[in-house]
Amino acid sequence: QLQLVESGGGLVQPGGSLRLSCTASGFGLDTYEFGWFRQAPGKEREGISCIGWGQLRTHYADSVKGRFTISRDNAKNTVYLQMNSLKPEDTAVYVCAAARDPFRPVCTVEVREGQYDNWGQGTQVTVRS
Repeated sequence: QLQLVESGGGLVQPGGSLRLSCTASGFGLDTYEFGWFRQAPGKEREGISCIGWGQLRTHYADSVKGRFTISRDNAKNTVYLQMNSLKPEDTAVYVCAAARDPFRPVCTVEVREGQYDNWGQGTQVTVRS
């Protein structure tokens, strides 16, 4: 079981940027795939991005495509979510998740909660003037 800790959230004005970090502890981290989810008040949790164990495989929800970038640094056991051109509708609690599957990719075009079995506590992102 991994322990995931998110950081980097905060208050930012529309059009601004934030970089979220998800630091993982455990064994074999480079074999895990990671996803970022967010949940706004009164809304369902939304899968917004994921990254495979290789940097080449990444996916984004349409709501963040072109504005957010996911990356990972295996040496630092950390996954990042660079968020640019932030909008008020990006306001949510952002949560990092991880999983590994020896038989099929975890990170797929649809970023689904059910594909992940390790979850962080989340970090609040608020976008307002």
